[in-house]
Amino acid sequence: MLHKVVCVAIPGMAPFEFGVICEVFGIDRSEHNGPAFDFHVVTAVPGALRTKLGFDIVVHDDLSAAADADLIAIPAYEAGTDIHPDVLRVVQEAEARGAWVLSVCSGAFILGAAGILDGRRSTTHWMYADALAEAYPNTTVDPDVLFVDDNHVVTGAGTAAGIDAALHVVRRELGAGAANVIARRMVVPPQRDGGQSQFIQAPVTERCSDSFAEIVDWMMQSLDQDLTVDQLARRALMSPRTFARRFRAELGTTPTAWLNRQRLMLAQQLLEETDDTLDLIAVQTGFGAAAVMRHHFVRTLQTTPTAYRRTFGRRRAAPANDAGRDELEYDLVGLS
Repeated sequence: MLHKVVCVAIPGMAPFEFGVICEVFGIDRSEHNGPAFDFHVVTAVPGALRTKLGFDIVVHDDLSAAADADLIAIPAYEAGTDIHPDVLRVVQEAEARGAWVLSVCSGAFILGAAGILDGRRSTTHWMYADALAEAYPNTTVDPDVLFVDDNHVVTGAGTAAGIDAALHVVRRELGAGAANVIARRMVVPPQRDGGQSQFIQAPVTERCSDSFAEIVDWMMQSLDQDLTVDQLARRALMSPRTFARRFRAELGTTPTAWLNRQRLMLAQQLLEETDDTLDLIAVQTGFGAAAVMRHHFVRTLQTTPTAYRRTFGRRRAAPANDAGRDELEYDLVGLS
């Protein structure tokens, strides 16, 4: 369970990315049925730390609080800044004991220096992706995603993608409801898929015309329907090719991938908040069949719907017929 979160302040760190970690994990949201983390900001040498923008932040606590943290978070920092060896040790020990390790933007270089990216996929800001791959050739760097989660080591891309990466960790540990409470308070989308592109082709001022935004809203209200690109294109008065190209340009992913993510999020919510059977939830979310829904859960969330409900459901239990079938399906997948 995610409870104790430690943010390691680094000389030369970027204030925004540091603030993202503090905003997601450092605020008590229990009054809105959200999480309240045991949050600490620590540093190798307590005192005034000069940030990347030239002003100082004073950190009073040393690294001792990191010894039993459930999550170690590393903000972006000025490339080339010397990293205290005790910071690398803290990262190594966290990974070794199975704790979460999260980096934002150039913070991935610290994870690389600690050796915990070896054999893992990773990402960072697209501007630094080549440098990360060159410095740490034993990691596979993907420059075109928002974040990567490789066995509890999460690397986020630049700036706002750090919010997506942090909310991903919350969602994995505490469920969709907890992540949604934080996102709602921050006035950000509750979940952007980690596989989305880091950058959007169209400028912000040209994005989501009224007609296109209307189609996206309709898609959200029609998740239970069998939506095809041809059908969506006709509704948008575009050719299928034009619609697919514009959708990716404006939302950073394909229509099918976007729909699957929205359906998965809705299914998570229904599993947490209702006693509906897996078959009914599969119909309500547009997956059609429980087996199809389970496939998407396993592929994206590395768990089954029944296991998710056991962990995050308000009643902590699923109907017996759902549980038995889901576990059987999971066993069969494991044999395939």
